[in-house]
Amino acid sequence: MRIAVNTRFLLSGRLEGLGWYTHELVRRMVLAHPEDEFVFLFDRQFDPAFVYADNVKPVVVFPPARHPMLWYLWFEWALPGVLKREKADVFFSPDSYLSLRTHVPTVMTVHDLIPLQQPEQVPAWPRYYYRYFLPRFLHKAAALVAVSGYTARQIEEVGGVRPKKIHVVYNGCREGFGPLAERVQQQVRERYAAGQPYFLYTGAIHPRKNIPRLIRSFDLFRSRTDTPVKLLLAGRFAWQTGAVRSAWEQALNKTDIHFLGYVADTELQQLMGAAIALVNISQSEGFGLPVAEAFHSEIPVVCSNTTALSEVAGDAALQVDPMSEMAVAEAMRQILRDPDLRSGLVEKGRNRRTGFNWDLAAESVYRILIRQVNT
Repeated sequence: MRIAVNTRFLLSGRLEGLGWYTHELVRRMVLAHPEDEFVFLFDRQFDPAFVYADNVKPVVVFPPARHPMLWYLWFEWALPGVLKREKADVFFSPDSYLSLRTHVPTVMTVHDLIPLQQPEQVPAWPRYYYRYFLPRFLHKAAALVAVSGYTARQIEEVGGVRPKKIHVVYNGCREGFGPLAERVQQQVRERYAAGQPYFLYTGAIHPRKNIPRLIRSFDLFRSRTDTPVKLLLAGRFAWQTGAVRSAWEQALNKTDIHFLGYVADTELQQLMGAAIALVNISQSEGFGLPVAEAFHSEIPVVCSNTTALSEVAGDAALQVDPMSEMAVAEAMRQILRDPDLRSGLVEKGRNRRTGFNWDLAAESVYRILIRQVNT
């Protein structure tokens, strides 16, 4: 079988959500199925490290697709010809884009429908692109991979897609996340938090991530405890972050709130393993990968009781109303003060993390691809 893959988010030294998803899934498929040939479609020069084995053929497709107009040119004009020339049996697109003009059966992963549900959370030019193309992508795809049951329901209800076309395949947790020895934890705290305990948020600094409310919740938590706990936020600033800066500037404890920016994966693994807990009170998530990473790192989790975060966390987290600063602050206080609660959540996380496995995910997606070829 000849499998073409959209690999434009495999960017050396800059892997983020979609890049990691692509890397973890496709690398495993390539190595597990040497009998198949994979055609990786990049939109710029690629790092040879992403050519995982001899059964991968890398192809650079012009133009670099990093703007709505260029997305259109890449997917609708450049890609169909390349797929035809390469004699692809099936096309896998892991980043919620596809080509409407190709006749090659396409499997597309859908991470969320935020551009349709909350268009105000998307910059103007991409917003218009998504509004027009995303519903058409959903109906064009031969099969859709949803990263959670929540996302699958949104595809059905918002996108109007028939259920039999949607397949739920959970994300996994990338390698390297695991518990840290106490000595290493203290070294991490010394490096990032002046030796003090800290709560951790990881992900883009973005309006829908509810960061201003997280800052105010932390401020409320600190007003009720005399422990010098810090809040670390690891992630790049996205767009519309003025509200985040305002919340930080107004915080009484802003000297204990640190924005770390984008951190390398090895750093993130250590930051996660040394945290008191992960706190993610995002208002909208299609999956919530940091929760799975926290389970593997064996730290407690405080998360929203809404969207996919609730589904992924189950009973292995303190679930809170993401709109209630009081509830979030109280959950932080409970985590800090109750060692039995912490150990209980960690144990439940150990059990729950078995459902988030990249090997299982890769084989599930591979079987979906096979079915499109044999249909």
